[in-house]
Amino acid sequence: MAPADASTKPSERDRAGIGAATVALLPWGDVFHDFLDRLGVSLDAFCSEFTGSWMFGYAAALRQVGVRTLVIVPTTSVDEPRRAVHRPTGAALLFLPTPGMFPWLRARSLGARLDGRRDIGSLARAAATHVAPYVGTPPIGLARALRRERCVALLCQEYESPRFDVCVALGRALRIPVYATFQGGDYQMSRLERPLRPLALRGCNGIVVGARSEIERVGRRYRLPDGKIARIANPVDLSVWAPGDRLSSRHDLGLSADASVVAWHGQVQVWRKGLDVLLEAFRRVEATRPGRELRLLLVGSGEDAPELRRRIGKAGPPSVLFVDEWVQDRARLARMLGAADVYAFPSRHEGLPVAPVEAMACGLPVVGADASGVADAVGETGIVVPRNDAPALAAALGGLLDDAERRRELGNATRRRVEERFGLDAVGAQLRDLLIPASRR
Repeated sequence: MAPADASTKPSERDRAGIGAATVALLPWGDVFHDFLDRLGVSLDAFCSEFTGSWMFGYAAALRQVGVRTLVIVPTTSVDEPRRAVHRPTGAALLFLPTPGMFPWLRARSLGARLDGRRDIGSLARAAATHVAPYVGTPPIGLARALRRERCVALLCQEYESPRFDVCVALGRALRIPVYATFQGGDYQMSRLERPLRPLALRGCNGIVVGARSEIERVGRRYRLPDGKIARIANPVDLSVWAPGDRLSSRHDLGLSADASVVAWHGQVQVWRKGLDVLLEAFRRVEATRPGRELRLLLVGSGEDAPELRRRIGKAGPPSVLFVDEWVQDRARLARMLGAADVYAFPSRHEGLPVAPVEAMACGLPVVGADASGVADAVGETGIVVPRNDAPALAAALGGLLDDAERRRELGNATRRRVEERFGLDAVGAQLRDLLIPASRR
């Protein structure tokens, strides 16, 4: 296990939380390294540097209102429970080994659809595919951790997840309230979810959903009462994400002071994040403004980084600056965004995205596609265009690049919106009131 000596001792921040009410947070997925491997992030880096996650935004917000968080991470990378501390936020981390059956089941899972096969071997592998996601969460180890840490609530990432079903059953047995937060998981992977999910949603204590479209979907599908759905945004740290010195930021990146710059940052997934649409839209912006210096700044990395590099190379002129790096230093990333004039967010699929809110906090006007949660994030201060529509995205980006006064107005409005709705204090108070009602404090 990578988190070594320094991480096994509580930090000053962690010690400060002892005695406070503790909320357990569990990430999405069968095992956590499935997520980390996509980004090329080790467990050691996760403990010491990683900040790009809803969990640590929640941890920072809850800390602002006196609530301690324990992030519980099921993983095949340890063979016994290991404690650590997330150095950037001081949140406590607990890595739990998955049950021994999980690697066995996953190794025997199907790599593709059955496509009509009905032999015993294929059917057995299909069964393993659907059962494995329910085995990745260690119920005994999780129960011991919740009791030992005296957790007053458990919050899962995604309710459309086998882990949520397991946690609701465990929470009912331990009499610990269980909640889930929507971060984009509006689909099911296992056939077992279909009969179990309605039971889990009825048995949980509530769900956190920031996107209006998802609230409507959950209401239609599961008929949840309004009182069980809390509309709470993902928070950002306004002391980190703030307008900076534009010229200095451009100098650091090798960008001209006179260039018109469009920025994007995040996990590099070409289709999901709509990066193919953004490249096409930017090409259109360039084609209609000959002789003008235009630059597209892309910051991030992920499994599709090679594909994005290929597409950038295919596009021709070197007007795209791709910083192929998962930037852990939030202040450095905010400084990069500060070099831009406009922020683009062309995603096809989201939950309640944090990236455009970070850009808004930096004072950038945002043009986003109408994926779930984008309109909820930008509100009246941004421009929302249809998904998969490069001409519409190009028109909106070009319009802002041509109108400095409108960029200033929208940039000022976006910062005010973030201060009012997405700050740590405001979101922390909402989360505390949901997870730990006054009657249980």
